[in-house]
Amino acid sequence: MLNETYTLSNGVKVPKLGLGTWMIDNEAVVQVVKDALDSGYRHIDTAEAYLNEEGVGRGIKESGIHREDVFVTTKLEGDIKNYDEAVKAINESLERLDMAYIDLMIIHSPQPWANFRDGNHYFEGNLEAWRALEETYEAGKLRAIGVSNFEQIDLENLINNGKVKPMVNQILAHITNVPSDVIEYSQSLDIVVEAYSPIAHGAILDHPVVKEIAEKYEVSPAQLSIRYVIQLDMVALPKSTNKEHMKSNAAVDFTISEEDMKTLNELPLIETYGDDEVMPVFSSQYKNK
Repeated sequence: MLNETYTLSNGVKVPKLGLGTWMIDNEAVVQVVKDALDSGYRHIDTAEAYLNEEGVGRGIKESGIHREDVFVTTKLEGDIKNYDEAVKAINESLERLDMAYIDLMIIHSPQPWANFRDGNHYFEGNLEAWRALEETYEAGKLRAIGVSNFEQIDLENLINNGKVKPMVNQILAHITNVPSDVIEYSQSLDIVVEAYSPIAHGAILDHPVVKEIAEKYEVSPAQLSIRYVIQLDMVALPKSTNKEHMKSNAAVDFTISEEDMKTLNELPLIETYGDDEVMPVFSSQYKNK
């Protein structure tokens, strides 16, 4: 699985499995990245908001793996909704990562985090931020550009008014929470969908149906969850700081049957994300439910 890729609309290849680094601090992430690369991972996902870009860059350098062999994603902070701030932030990400180019940079959120999913789509602000990404992409400092947490209406804004179509839409997706409409819309336009928190930040691991089906395939609930999003043609970005868990998360060379995929697809949203439910991306799932 670690060698399998999807091809973005501009021909750039992105590994189907990557390592998420959310909530790993800047010092700790250095060893985490080195462990992941030593385990065969070649896709590392970070963000300005994670405050660990410098550590990610350092971990890649210290790993001894050639820069061109690692696919690096970072994110433009969601609160930035004007061109000048976006240009500054993009250059600062390049400096913190200490890289001549970034493989993929995406707008982290269509809304500032304090206003996440509040009904305002910040169309003009997103176009300003997108223009900064487009220009940096055209300058060769970004190999691909995309978005995160964008709904169809947010994507349409960039597609209809921008110069470059987004190549990726990174969204919250896991068993019990699959936003099919935006996934199908994105994929219909050759926009690769990436699933962050594919194990629901751990909240899915004790789900009785998930555990039962995982036992059937003699895999862990985490492995089943990762395989599930990959079978939906999404990139999986599980987070782990444990090297053995990283290796286990990558051992997903099995196939979930159509019948079991149907069962998993029909499960209702988990009741809670636990302590992480205060995060906007998680708390928003319960609006209108």
